[in-house]
Amino acid sequence: MPSKYQADFINEQAINDCLARNHEISDEEFNAILTKAASAQGLSIDEVAKLLNIEDDARLAKLYDTAHQVKEKIYGKRIVIFAPLYVSNYCVNTCTYCGYSACSGITRKKLNMAELAEEVRALEEMGHKRLALEVGEDLANCNFDYILECIETIYSLKFKNGSIRRINVNVAATTVERYKQLHAAEIGTYILFQETYHRETYARVHPKGPKHDYDWHTTAFDRAMEAQIDDVGAGILFGLYDYKFEVLGLLQHAAHLEEKFGCGPHTVSVPRLKPALGVDLATYPYMISDNDFKKVIAIIRLALPYVGIILSTRESQELRDEIIRYGVSQISAGSCTGVGGYSEHVSGISAANTAQFSVEDERSPDEVILSLCKSGYLPSYCTACYRQGRVGDRFMALAKSGDIQNVCQPNALLTLQEYLCDYASPETVKAGEELIANELAQIKNENMRKLLINQLAKIKEGKRDFYL
Repeated sequence: MPSKYQADFINEQAINDCLARNHEISDEEFNAILTKAASAQGLSIDEVAKLLNIEDDARLAKLYDTAHQVKEKIYGKRIVIFAPLYVSNYCVNTCTYCGYSACSGITRKKLNMAELAEEVRALEEMGHKRLALEVGEDLANCNFDYILECIETIYSLKFKNGSIRRINVNVAATTVERYKQLHAAEIGTYILFQETYHRETYARVHPKGPKHDYDWHTTAFDRAMEAQIDDVGAGILFGLYDYKFEVLGLLQHAAHLEEKFGCGPHTVSVPRLKPALGVDLATYPYMISDNDFKKVIAIIRLALPYVGIILSTRESQELRDEIIRYGVSQISAGSCTGVGGYSEHVSGISAANTAQFSVEDERSPDEVILSLCKSGYLPSYCTACYRQGRVGDRFMALAKSGDIQNVCQPNALLTLQEYLCDYASPETVKAGEELIANELAQIKNENMRKLLINQLAKIKEGKRDFYL
């Protein structure tokens, strides 16, 4: 008897037909699409297909400017900062693109709770307040109870300058019952990358293991949302198949969730295929260029204007600094993709390679925050929406009305002030204080400005964790 979870909402023929009939786009069509996009209404799949086919520099410049406008209209200059935390790299899947593959030869490691505490201590000392928990798929060596224990342990830890306030979780597709356990554990966003929406490619790059089942994997968000997890985070690994097909597959997936649950993905991650142990990039014919990657991020911002777009340290410092302008709202900083890597960095002890993939932007969080402040962006460690229940369709309602800015900007300022008091270098303190003063001057509501000034002063006196 077939499973009730069938990913028939991904219609490959419809995607291919859409790309074929929208290969050309006139100036009139292009301008009309950008005018619609600028109003943050989102775009149809046909409109997105037309944008995916543009190549000339003049049109791309207009596309980037419109994406920048839409991002600032919804999220302002706020950039959320987080870090991934890898707790186990045991995995039974044989994904051809991943250093965790069962046949990669990587050194396997799983943190015990004492080791986990040292990792969290190292992350907290960098200033991090929100993490993305990452594990391979191997129930014999890393069962679900272990994952729940890790979440409980992380939330229980308190250090001199505070604690981790929100854990987003990236674990393999599972059952409704286990998603209910994650929901009860008070996770933030449930993250699962599709990798590729193209079935034939999906089967080829996932030859063995539970992840080989396309339908089970692709319908994971259905089960998570049935279990009352409001925020789910999608992602494509660009380089496995044609990027134009993948973007339209993502839109079909988002439309399915919107229709069935009243809310699409909360975030979209945009990783590109990178070097890893046992991975030969020369065998992947669909590697995406920097220019096409920039275009994709801008188009996703216009097509799904209210999602958080996440850019990781897989990309170089220079490219990240540029692409933020085109719609990115969340970035990782100071990332390590090896198990136990943060505490090893602090101790200066270099252990065996346990990393999933290579990292290109190796700046510390302080260096990233300094760069953001100098560029006029507002770094944020805010977790208030999760803790106040502004998730799922409730978050989207606030975002679509524009009211989310009234809480996001103040909360970002409060968490930035905490960072400046507890972790920042003198140069970052100077740049951050100037940024806070400029942001305060732009708040039109005098009562809100007075409240913030009061709370910022209390943070400087040693109090912590104010939020709206």
